[in-house]
Amino acid sequence: MGPAVSPAAAAPAEPAAQQVAEPGQACTSADLGKRHPIIKSVEVSPTITHFKGWYVTQGTTGTQTITTSTQTTISVSVGFNGSVQGSFAVEALGMVGASAGLNVQVNYSSTSNTSQSITWNFREPGYYGLYKGTKKVTGTYGSLNCNRVQLDDGTYALKWIEGPDSGSYTTYTTLEEGAVRCEDTVPADSIMAEAQTLLDCAAPAANAEHPAGAVAPTAKQIQDRRAQRPTGTSTEQPKATGQSARAALNCSSAAYKIAVPGKPLSWGAPLLANDGVRLRPSTIFSAHLDNWRLCNVTEHNGVLEATLWNWGNGGCATIPAQNAATERAVLMTVSCTEDDLQRFYIYRDVPGSDKIGVQNKYTGSMMGHDRYADGEFIRQYSSGRQDGTGTYSQIGV
Repeated sequence: MGPAVSPAAAAPAEPAAQQVAEPGQACTSADLGKRHPIIKSVEVSPTITHFKGWYVTQGTTGTQTITTSTQTTISVSVGFNGSVQGSFAVEALGMVGASAGLNVQVNYSSTSNTSQSITWNFREPGYYGLYKGTKKVTGTYGSLNCNRVQLDDGTYALKWIEGPDSGSYTTYTTLEEGAVRCEDTVPADSIMAEAQTLLDCAAPAANAEHPAGAVAPTAKQIQDRRAQRPTGTSTEQPKATGQSARAALNCSSAAYKIAVPGKPLSWGAPLLANDGVRLRPSTIFSAHLDNWRLCNVTEHNGVLEATLWNWGNGGCATIPAQNAATERAVLMTVSCTEDDLQRFYIYRDVPGSDKIGVQNKYTGSMMGHDRYADGEFIRQYSSGRQDGTGTYSQIGV
């Protein structure tokens, strides 16, 4: 099983200029190894990160420095690894900011989880909420990949399609600080309004006389702190099982080289367990280390999913679990198991061409190489190689 291959080759395509990919837009064979985010949902919610109730009496007005308590901690993350790794994540967060019209954090950062001081000039007596807050932005994303699609007249063309992988993201806007009272009129759905709700203005205690200084946390403040959960985890990523037992694979009888188009180097599996898959020349001494079979193949919406079994060392291609979240992690071979780290999506050129792009199912990253050279590692890149070096040829042997 595998992509249809014939001696004829599609006309070589020059790499397209960098542009925003759109679903259904035409792409070229050089785009087969690339990946771009598509934002599927955006939710914006004002969030208080630090808060302190403070009572100011007549005679205690003026400038005071007050230490607030942590209410919520927000960490920027994209995908399953609870962080921001690689150009795909940065591009996705940039698209989130553009679609929401907000200036959001696009690199890994976190609001403080320690007490924060606020200096404020109190001009009137009253019951105040001192706060630091931000707009928390969450949602889901998918990916766009270049793949062949069948047109109404039966012919094929390359277009950007929504790929199988998706995930969730969390980010936030610039932090702001201030003070608010129950009697203040504030904009709805604002950070100030969110702080005002923590004052629990409807409670009798809000209108009672207090000595100057800190006020005990309200029931809502206590409830919100108890309800806080770590943010930034994905809900859509597949799981790697990590079973040690060797899987019984249903492999195609055909074997393939995964080669650099028009050049002699192809993926070569290692003999040593701690080595990775590298670009190697194919010779009579290759001992089938450059031959791969597609196993347990499925197809959905024109995208193949398969395990890549190496004829030479009997192992399956994988991204090691400890490096799954690492940009430029090296592709390796290990004993074959039922594990999504060993499953790959294959994006194909139009019939008549052998060009493909290869994506790891678990990490979502595309396979590619830094430079064309004997011994160069095959690595994962979250957005693929934008110079087109993530497009390979699947050549029957």
